[in-house]
Amino acid sequence: MTLFDVYPLFPINIVRGQGCRVWDENGTQYLDLYGGHAVISVGHAHPHYVEAVSRQVSQLGFYSNSVVNKLQQQLAERLGKACGYEDYRLFLINSGAEANENALKLASFHTGRTRVLSAQKAFHGRTSLAVEVTNNPKIIAPINANGHTTFLPLNDLEAWKAELAKDDVAACIIECIQGVGGIQLATAEFMQGLRAACDEAGTVLICDEIQCGYGRSGKFFAHQWLDVKPDIITVAKGIANGFPMGAVLIAPQFEAVYGQLGTTFGGNHLACAAALAVLDIIEGEGLVENARLVGDHLLSSLRSVCCGSSATAVACSADNQPWITDLRGRGLMIGIELNVPYKEIRQRLLFDEHVFTGCAGTNVLRLLPPLCLSMAESDEFIEKFTKTILSPL
Repeated sequence: MTLFDVYPLFPINIVRGQGCRVWDENGTQYLDLYGGHAVISVGHAHPHYVEAVSRQVSQLGFYSNSVVNKLQQQLAERLGKACGYEDYRLFLINSGAEANENALKLASFHTGRTRVLSAQKAFHGRTSLAVEVTNNPKIIAPINANGHTTFLPLNDLEAWKAELAKDDVAACIIECIQGVGGIQLATAEFMQGLRAACDEAGTVLICDEIQCGYGRSGKFFAHQWLDVKPDIITVAKGIANGFPMGAVLIAPQFEAVYGQLGTTFGGNHLACAAALAVLDIIEGEGLVENARLVGDHLLSSLRSVCCGSSATAVACSADNQPWITDLRGRGLMIGIELNVPYKEIRQRLLFDEHVFTGCAGTNVLRLLPPLCLSMAESDEFIEKFTKTILSPL
């Protein structure tokens, strides 16, 4: 048997990690500015995380949700205090796609409606409902194309209000910073207007914080920069630093009905131990504040290599060829928009400078490093990035 070949793979076998660095089987060290799709929140192989997970697996790795699991209760209490949503309730699952699936089901159960509004360039997952609200026809199979979703431009409040006025929308689902969409930021004016319009229409507002949440933006959730309070919040990726886990944070007005939602593996003992260790580290090491400070420094440094100082300044090569057309982001979630395809620059960074970065679309480099990225490591990236863009293509 061979693997079902759906991933374009770099010929690199990563075997070890520590903090913001990883090593391949040949001993080559790489600076990790991608964190495995924003999953590594507290760094690779953090000693406290390793100890907590090891201790838990030596005691009990799994038992079903038919019995009390006090680790789940501890996680709900800790997470509520950490993010400021102590009155919300927590439903634990295994992934971001599952989180969005369950959020959309809850919204439909709550309203009795079937239609959803989602943003153009949105990415919410690859499973049935999640992929239907993802704005990428290439990954929506015919069986998933049920016509429940209307896609609208991010930040075009009037377009969203016009659809909400039809009174048939169960939910609006929004990434306040789009990840796969190229680090597109929702504005405070848009989100506050959308919140008011959802209230008027009786529509559920879901904030997908799977990539932009859990401290990455420099606040616990990205929507907290915008002074809005969603009805449902979905999280995953950084919640357990690589252990498969997702969660739905649910406002008090939603009724919990036995059997309506369920999961086999979600919230298992080992996952909860990993998630509790992540909160220990985030709080103990001030990683949300670190994401804000180092992210500000990284954005400022990126602007300094441009031929100007604004966020839309142009970075130039030695022959004055413009390469960077925009810089976007908050905290340690940054998009570098190029006017050339990202592929060669990303590969040069990886194979020549030994730096992992991500991508979006055809021309955006995505930076999603662990939240423990240091100022020195940020400067190291800037030096290697500058060297790369100043080399002739």
